[in-house]
Amino acid sequence: MFRSTSLRLAGLYTTVFALAVVALGAITLFSTRHALSEQFDARIRAESAALVQEYRSEGLKGVVDAVHERDHTPGSLDFGLQGPSGEPLAGRLATTRAAMGWSLLRRGGQAREEPVRLFAVALPDGYKLLVGDDEERIEALDGTVLRGFGMAFIGVVILGVAGGYALSGDVHRRLAAITGTAEAIIDGDLARRVPVRGSDDDLDRLALTFNRMLDRIAALMESLRQVSNDIAHDLRTPLTRLRQKLEAGLAAPPERGPALEGALADLDSILDTFAALLRIAQIEGGARRAAFRPCDLASVARTVTEAFAPSAEEMHRALSLAAETGVIVDGDAELLTQMLVNLVENALRHAGPNTRIAVEVARRGRAATLLVTDNGPGVPEAERERLFDRFYRLERSRSTPGSGLGLALVAAVARLHGAEVELLDARPGLQARVTFPEAA
Repeated sequence: MFRSTSLRLAGLYTTVFALAVVALGAITLFSTRHALSEQFDARIRAESAALVQEYRSEGLKGVVDAVHERDHTPGSLDFGLQGPSGEPLAGRLATTRAAMGWSLLRRGGQAREEPVRLFAVALPDGYKLLVGDDEERIEALDGTVLRGFGMAFIGVVILGVAGGYALSGDVHRRLAAITGTAEAIIDGDLARRVPVRGSDDDLDRLALTFNRMLDRIAALMESLRQVSNDIAHDLRTPLTRLRQKLEAGLAAPPERGPALEGALADLDSILDTFAALLRIAQIEGGARRAAFRPCDLASVARTVTEAFAPSAEEMHRALSLAAETGVIVDGDAELLTQMLVNLVENALRHAGPNTRIAVEVARRGRAATLLVTDNGPGVPEAERERLFDRFYRLERSRSTPGSGLGLALVAAVARLHGAEVELLDARPGLQARVTFPEAA
């Protein structure tokens, strides 16, 4: 815990706040002392001016009487009146020697000296008036301010250390849970997930993101296992047929030509399967994103439907197009064409004879939508999402042509373009819908 980042940050913030308390205390002390000194000086000047005026109006006797009166008034200033030769005449400061103007006097014994702020002013006829005020109150106030800010400093340090330790402990426990989950996953427990408190703080959001990442990894691992099994099944059949045809060609020389032709056809099927896998890997790697340009979906759909129209007529299917003009998306025209080709081929192959297949391009709000709809037998809802997995086929016997990679390539192209692809119930039939995030 003592090496944790949270505790170090708490220590740093505690230090900063403690220094702020020290700086605030120094500023407060200086400001208070300065303000109080100005008040003392103003009071001394006022008393000096009053006594000078007293001398001018009442003479020396009036000043002496005024000084005696003030000396017996509680809380008053200290006064002193000296003659022309410096002899003491009246007041507690009468024996004090001081130059004209402001000065600081310390009086009292060695054990305890009292600072006195002193102001000396000359009176007519050579007399000198001394007025002073005890600065001990300022020093007492200094001590009070220092004690208050000292307690605040100690409180800030104690609260900072205690709060930092508590915060570090909580963060340490939560990060330890994340670390423990990661260690468990490294050891092979892919079902382990980070606990979430439900407080929706940054660590909770990190845990949710971490868990979503783990869910994605688990899905990819499951997909990899499924792909490995399906590759083994899909390649075993053509390889077995290839071996049989080659053996038949060796055993019966007259039959060698047809056997070799069949073997080449099986090899082409195998190569097509690997080519499709490589193409999907290239798309998922994002290498084709550099070729993105503004593409007209209506033009792509028109090209594909015109190319498949003869095949659809031969297979007794009706292929139609309804394309809204000006639906532009940012993408790779070749990949978008391949995606639509796979969707149309899938519909032609599985919709059945005497069915209708409609290709539609439309703008819905700010989104661009590509639809391929047929009125064939459709697909059970539980199977629709799995059709985008590699090598997944509804026909478990795998007797019809195809590798089960067509819709996987469609999903890969859609992810590359930031689009969402869905298989929906057309009632009757199946509708493949590709929704692009925004049309230009």
